[in-house]
Amino acid sequence: MKNKYRILKIVVTVIILGLLLSFSLKRFSSQKITDNKISVKMSEKTPVYFVDEKDIREIVKKENPSGKVGDLNIPSLEKKINALPAVDSANVYLNLNGKLNLDIKQRVPVFRLNKDGKDFYVDEKGIEFPTSRTYSHPCMLITGNVQPDEYEKLAELVEKIDKDDFSKKYFIGISKYKDSYNLLTSEGNYRVEIGDLDNIDFKVKGFKTFVEKYLVYQDPQKYSMVSVKYQNQIVTTLNPYFKENDSLLKAGKLELAKAPTPTVIPKKAEVKPKTAEAKKVSSVAAKPKESTKPKTHTKETKKTEKKTAAPAQSKPKPKPKVKIE
Repeated sequence: MKNKYRILKIVVTVIILGLLLSFSLKRFSSQKITDNKISVKMSEKTPVYFVDEKDIREIVKKENPSGKVGDLNIPSLEKKINALPAVDSANVYLNLNGKLNLDIKQRVPVFRLNKDGKDFYVDEKGIEFPTSRTYSHPCMLITGNVQPDEYEKLAELVEKIDKDDFSKKYFIGISKYKDSYNLLTSEGNYRVEIGDLDNIDFKVKGFKTFVEKYLVYQDPQKYSMVSVKYQNQIVTTLNPYFKENDSLLKAGKLELAKAPTPTVIPKKAEVKPKTAEAKKVSSVAAKPKESTKPKTHTKETKKTEKKTAAPAQSKPKPKPKVKIE
């Protein structure tokens, strides 16, 4: 009997708890999510404003027109917020008091890329997302035909420039021409050619040394390009529109004019062996002619001598005439 009473008590308590739970769930699901019960938090380190809190609240209202907790589909709402281009991640959850919490992390652009006439941002993960009509984030502008597999290296380069006081002062942009990258400077009319994105620290250090030891004492308008893409050397290109460079450019043109053209040298080298061979052939061909002529002459002289000697011997001596009386 005691066991039967215990089982009956357990069943009764379970039924009572189920009723209470269902009643509380009905009451909880019937609650309305007002604006006061919606909490939107942006958890990124760098403050950006691509996603507006008003837009998030409108998405919540569209996903839950009735405004009741029971009609809210949290996974669907979370998926819709994550689909926004400027959102990196979103976490949506409800408290026991019916408060809806939305923790949103926005994408922070590392640089802005102008490619094929279109502008868009790229974050540290190398993911593209469009620009905003209401907000523009201050970051470095990059132009040219940049490939997606180069985004991460470019992001590292921009971060290094932002952390270094010297680089941040000098470099204001990056451009890509063909396969070579150029750093655009804030002073003067020149650009710094770095080539590929390898050994960036070494290249920037070389340019810094060039600036501190030489370029500081020169007019920044003197050069149109400073190249550091070659190993252990710096190549500069003069600005043709800078008046003080006219004498240097003229001197360089005169030296180029004096220098022999490379096309003339191989022609002379090709003609000389031909003439030499022709002379050799002619000399070889002339020798047998000279040797044959005297031989024929000697034979002819011998024959003539024999011929002249033969009639001389054949003529009989005149006999004395004897008269017979």
